Amino acid sequence: MTKRKSKGAYMISAVAEMYEIHPQTLRLYEREGLLKPSRTEGNTRLYTDEDLLRLEFILSLARDLGVNISGIAIILQMRERMEEMQHQIQDFVQYIQHEVLTRASAAADPARGAIVPLRRSIIPSPETSRRKDMK
Repeated sequence: MTKRKSKGAYMISAVAEMYEIHPQTLRLYEREGLLKPSRTEGNTRLYTDEDLLRLEFILSLARDLGVNISGIAIILQMRERMEEMQHQIQDFVQYIQHEVLTRASAAADPARGAIVPLRRSIIPSPETSRRKDMK
């Protein structure tokens, strides 16, 4: 596979030539939902660098591992779900870190973080109570 050298958008013929595949293969991948190139006003397909990275992954599955189109679709869906779950986990970890820091700072001032305000009353020791009773 030929590596891309510049950023931009590529027409179907250029992509087909770069990856040594027939343009109909790219159209098939689009029809199956594996690729989603953008379109010009004249309805020409334009492939971005992200599209080409995805195409490289698709081609490696097909050529190197022998995965069929249905399998590729399943693998891509699972990959997207895993990325989404990874983002959710990162958000959750950030939330937990924030909560821990918030509660740690509240613990430094117990009255600030308490559900019910604390009143610090001095409980007399048994010796102090006896002294008062003796008077």
